[in-house]
Amino acid sequence: MNKLSTEKRTQVLAALVEGNSVRATCRMTGVAKGTVLKLLTDVGRACARYQDQALRNLPCKRLQTDEIWGFCYAKQANVPEQLQGMFGFGDVWTWTVLCADTKLIAAWKVGPRDAQTADKLMRDLAGRLSNRVQLTTDGHKVYLQAVERAFGDQIDYAMLVKLYSGEPTGNEARYSPAKCCGARKEAIMGRPMRRDVSTSFVERQNLTMRMQMRRLTRLTNGFSKKVENLEHAVALHFMHYNFARVHQTLRVTPAMEAGIAKHVWTLEEIAKLADSN
Repeated sequence: MNKLSTEKRTQVLAALVEGNSVRATCRMTGVAKGTVLKLLTDVGRACARYQDQALRNLPCKRLQTDEIWGFCYAKQANVPEQLQGMFGFGDVWTWTVLCADTKLIAAWKVGPRDAQTADKLMRDLAGRLSNRVQLTTDGHKVYLQAVERAFGDQIDYAMLVKLYSGEPTGNEARYSPAKCCGARKEAIMGRPMRRDVSTSFVERQNLTMRMQMRRLTRLTNGFSKKVENLEHAVALHFMHYNFARVHQTLRVTPAMEAGIAKHVWTLEEIAKLADSN
């Protein structure tokens, strides 16, 4: 079986991390669709394993959490009756935790928007931190018990609950959310600093994800047909974001700012991760 050269693998990954679809990547690089998906699987798994090991003893102080919506196979309303309720068919959410100081994605999970996924995310996050942190989440109620079970009382935790005026009107009604008319900051646990209760950075990260992962771009047919491919794409995206993409404000990568990397990674290095696993 022919094996892609490192140069060709790098070209494929460069196309994927810049928001191109699998089919567009095939046209740009001349690589078959099955080969692109196989490379995504191999590199995605390697990126997930590497970050699981590297993102430890993090010096984060202020963390923000959010969930971004996507779907696999079909929109929730179009999922066949025999597949209803099965994970990977219909709505799928990517949960992210971002460090407000280093802009590092410290943890993430792909799953339903339920208490079980929130619990897994918070337990995973708790094992990655080296000190007490301040955490801000949105008003999703499943966070309340998840944070308490994972951290006990060893955290300063607050919720930012956004207030909406009602449904949008006019031509924008179909695609626009209701107008946000304010937000309420609620201290839940410990002594969170009110000025640091924010989810602005992690919400901006949602835009980065939609721009750089075609699978999350709205109103296209580039959505994931299999949830496993979405998980691999998310792992690759965060590997590139954390280790290879220089943040415009920091002038270094988030991983360098957090002290877990000493240089800006290249896509060639990311591609070679699959060779070492």
